[in-house]
Amino acid sequence: MADPLFRRHLEGREHPERPERFDAVMEGLRAAGLLSRLEPIPARAASDDELLLCHSREYLAVVRRDVESGASYLSTGDTEVTCESERVAAAAVGGVLNAVDAVCAGEIGNAFCAVRPPGHHAGRSRGMGFCIYNNIALAARHAQRRHGIERVLILDWDVHHGNGTQDIFYSDGDVFFCSTHQWPLYPGTGRADETGAGAGRGTTLNFPLPAGSGRAEILGPVEGPLPEEMKKFRPELVLISAGFDSREGDLLGRFTLTDGDFADLTGAAMAMADKYAGGRLVSILEGGYTLSGLASAAAAHVGRLLNGE
Repeated sequence: MADPLFRRHLEGREHPERPERFDAVMEGLRAAGLLSRLEPIPARAASDDELLLCHSREYLAVVRRDVESGASYLSTGDTEVTCESERVAAAAVGGVLNAVDAVCAGEIGNAFCAVRPPGHHAGRSRGMGFCIYNNIALAARHAQRRHGIERVLILDWDVHHGNGTQDIFYSDGDVFFCSTHQWPLYPGTGRADETGAGAGRGTTLNFPLPAGSGRAEILGPVEGPLPEEMKKFRPELVLISAGFDSREGDLLGRFTLTDGDFADLTGAAMAMADKYAGGRLVSILEGGYTLSGLASAAAAHVGRLLNGE
């Protein structure tokens, strides 16, 4: 799922999360010969009812007020905005929900959503960390409400901890959130002892890792402890927060994953989807700020989604 509209967010700004990121992903897929093999999924504006699955009505009003007033940043945190930002963010959510619909209906086996802005730092009533709406959290809730999916696994391999996603589901036993991330690093959350609360106790699994971590440290949890947890949890849908800022040479991270490592991480996620969820998997772009690395890593990821294990 991709749409040129996603370029309109932050046009003309000097910023790591720039429109050229979308171009890089598309060029990476084109250069790898993958674009012609992909089934297009359209973007659309998410409705307020859909956005309210994870965000408060007050927060939606804040976003729209900030954007319409010409503010340079959301008043809730460190997310730059321009006049098109809310429209683009809502279209990204709508496109992700269309991808969830297609996968859950069995029209396609899996999907990759090349969206921006990213979403995993956005909480119920706060945008931060380049994020406005939490694309992946909304995907999980939409799958549950519209398609009767009961249990969802969210795997987040972005170099930054997905604090917004964790917060939204921290007390929810029906969404399992697993994150590998550099520690310490923005936003400062994601300690190993953050494991959920109440009905969600035990359904948050964090792997904070030092700078310089690579294949062994990151793939290990995804191939070992996480599949063990899934034997009990048995997800009916697998979602990936696909952050390629965990690749070697990224502008904002200090992990050392290679393109082949992303392919193998993808294969591990697909294995869990195949075992428990009938193969249902939706991947959603998060970070990745060195354009050449983003292009090749995204291509390796999508290539594995297309070709299987």
